[in-house]
Amino acid sequence: MTYIDGFVVAVPTASRDAYRDHAVSGWALLRAAGATRQCEGWGNDVPHGTRTDFHRAVQAGEDETVVFSWIEYPDKAARDAAATQIMAAPEMEALAATMPFDGRRMIYGGFETVVDTGAPSPGTGYIDGFLMPAGDRQAYVAMATRAEAVFRDHGATRVVEAWGNDVSPGTMTSFPQALQLEEGETVVFSWVEWPSKAVRDAGMEKVMADARMQMAPEDMPFDGKRMVYGGFATLFQS
Repeated sequence: MTYIDGFVVAVPTASRDAYRDHAVSGWALLRAAGATRQCEGWGNDVPHGTRTDFHRAVQAGEDETVVFSWIEYPDKAARDAAATQIMAAPEMEALAATMPFDGRRMIYGGFETVVDTGAPSPGTGYIDGFLMPAGDRQAYVAMATRAEAVFRDHGATRVVEAWGNDVSPGTMTSFPQALQLEEGETVVFSWVEWPSKAVRDAGMEKVMADARMQMAPEDMPFDGKRMVYGGFATLFQS
């Protein structure tokens, strides 16, 4: 089962190119260690919420842009082995010393996929990223399985839902803090890939109007008031 390392980062907007270059350099190390894909999404349509949002999740300033990114591995064993190899690599010290963002506010965690359908979008694609607090895994997977068909029927190329498996509680920032996680809940890291923003904008309107997506609030297997979401332009993908 594909395993995901998910990240959310606040990057100085002026450092967009430096961040991309850093991600490209990091990919060489990740690929050699066994990663199969890396994708970096640059914030493009990231709303400010009333209770939770991506900006608060990483304490982003007005001069910063939120990045939603992930790394894919064949399974958790491959990810764990890669992490050990990467941390021991001499190149890692140089990468850590040249991070074009405040690593103290980066949030990250490991997730096992529970839904993964379709195929990645091209490098010019668009991403809708989501974080959800969920408790009942079976109910969540059932809902997500129904929803992924709707997204793909309306133009999405891939839908991934990943259940928190190795998520740090953090000190300054973290996924649990971002979602105000409650006892018995788990972080879900999810994304939808589209061929372009134009396809996403048209498709999302149809998704929201599709009868298959209608559900009473009390029947939703997560607290929608604490869901974190946003749209991201693909900055780099392997």
